[in-house]
Amino acid sequence: MHTNDTHAHLDNVAKRVTAVKEVRTKKPKALLIDAGDVFSGTLYFNEFKGQADLQFMNLMEYDLMTFGNHEFDLGSSPEGHKALADFIKGAKFPFVSSNVDFTKDANLKGLFSDLISSEPEKGKIYNGIIKEIDGEKVGFFGLTTAETADISSPGDVKFKDYIEEANKAVKAFEGQGVNKIVAITHIGYDDNPVYDNDLELAAQVDGIDVIVGGHSHTQLNKPVVIDKDKNGIKKDPTVIVQAYQYSDFLGTLDVEFDEKGKIVGQAGELIKVADKKEDPEAAEMLKEYSSKIEEVKTKPTGATAVKALENPRTSTDNPVSSVRKNETPLGNLITDGMLEKAKDYNPEVVMAFQNGGGIREAINAGPITVGEVIAVLPFGNTLATMRVTGAELKEAFEISFKPFPVENGGFLHVSGAKVTFDSSKPAGQRVVSIKYKNADGTYTEIKDSEAYTIATNAFTAKGGDGYDVFKKAYEEGRVTDLGLSDWENLAEHMKALENVNPEVEGRIIDVAGQENPGTELPGGNIAGNEFSGTKEAPKVYNGDVTVRVTNIASLGYAVVKGNLTITGTLADNVSFSNITVEGDLDMSGLDVDNFEIEGITVTGETTL
Repeated sequence: MHTNDTHAHLDNVAKRVTAVKEVRTKKPKALLIDAGDVFSGTLYFNEFKGQADLQFMNLMEYDLMTFGNHEFDLGSSPEGHKALADFIKGAKFPFVSSNVDFTKDANLKGLFSDLISSEPEKGKIYNGIIKEIDGEKVGFFGLTTAETADISSPGDVKFKDYIEEANKAVKAFEGQGVNKIVAITHIGYDDNPVYDNDLELAAQVDGIDVIVGGHSHTQLNKPVVIDKDKNGIKKDPTVIVQAYQYSDFLGTLDVEFDEKGKIVGQAGELIKVADKKEDPEAAEMLKEYSSKIEEVKTKPTGATAVKALENPRTSTDNPVSSVRKNETPLGNLITDGMLEKAKDYNPEVVMAFQNGGGIREAINAGPITVGEVIAVLPFGNTLATMRVTGAELKEAFEISFKPFPVENGGFLHVSGAKVTFDSSKPAGQRVVSIKYKNADGTYTEIKDSEAYTIATNAFTAKGGDGYDVFKKAYEEGRVTDLGLSDWENLAEHMKALENVNPEVEGRIIDVAGQENPGTELPGGNIAGNEFSGTKEAPKVYNGDVTVRVTNIASLGYAVVKGNLTITGTLADNVSFSNITVEGDLDMSGLDVDNFEIEGITVTGETTL
């Protein structure tokens, strides 16, 4: 039996207990394994720092676990990895980890043994473990993604090359006469191969029979068998399994070996936890924790969501939009709150960023509770300001857009700026334009050599998600951590709004495939002298536009994919030409008695 990426989702844990008991009734010797990321994700973790999860894992008698990247989320807190150390010490099962170096962390260094043990102690970490099952020796070792250094806060915990360490583990097991080997991994099924993934591991390392995986939240309804190496040459099969996320499923796998330790048969499935009845003992245990968070969970923020604020991810049903590659209303709301709060401390802040991977849940329509806000931003990040050059900003957004159209946890949502990019260009050459918003609503293009103050969360400011350009700024003392909780900032911002109704505004636009990629722009408040394009390169605005025409002689060669509002004092000889409005035209705010509007084509209604 196997789980992964449960992320402190305990509301269904009593049903998971039932699922485990039912499997054990049929197969009493079945092992129960977790592939990491028990930590972070819900109020249960915020309040109990993994101890609630641990009580149920001990109840279910887990046999083994490896570490996910989120097990290291608290490394930058004042207590460091104390919560992780307490979790390990309290476990009634051992841990396996072959490519993680714990020796320099004060909280963890005494818990690790660099040995392969056949008599492991509970609450300890081992390089590998040998278990005897029906008289047969089976070796288990663990791997954690090296990407943890970028996407979490491991501090002094370091990560070694997963292929090299896996090869060492296999040789060590084989040296002890073990020819049935299981890797428990938190590296992702098909994740970024620049770091690590299960498909690469299976193809590159001989001798691994089973990979119990996590990290990519992949729903493998049936086991995947890899029987060719990296060169496409036939090899002994490696079976890969992964059970999606949030304890939605309990994965099962049965494997049959021949006398030489080669897999000759396998069968596996995902058991849907929601279909099970709650185990009475577990349900009673949960009340101890759920009652304590209920008050926090249900406390109103004083804000109301006019409509649901989705948190989309790319999937078969939704192949386009994702919080990890597209502008979203929720991302705009979060960054607006960050920018507003940062300006209270430093009025020079011009824009704010939020990494898409840090936005974890949606918000339902209706009154917004504190619990919902914490679920959206569950990692306990703080707000930071940073001084960077225009060139560094461009470098950062190149990182943001690098994997597009593939999802990227480091994708930057933005407030106070408009960013255009061209995904058809090679990675590293995609940024077309970055403009920051002025006090009067107009926008100014950034300059490479000028310095700007921006706001983001401390995780990103310190170089998380691979933002080495920000890490350099941090190391040079150009980052100020304001120490303000991200979710509390968001709750405060929404309370001030009362009725929360953010929209996609064209803050981030991909101009790939357009003949004049530099001319397509987001909507918003546009200065009269910036509105017009040319006959050869008309400007196309995605969204509603407001343009002030005082002291402007002409407007032309523009398409507004939204509503157009024209305000100001109209000159006597002003002219309009080749303007298309694909929404409504509102000229009721003009300070003038008579004027001609020839040259404007309007799809919707015109208000004069």
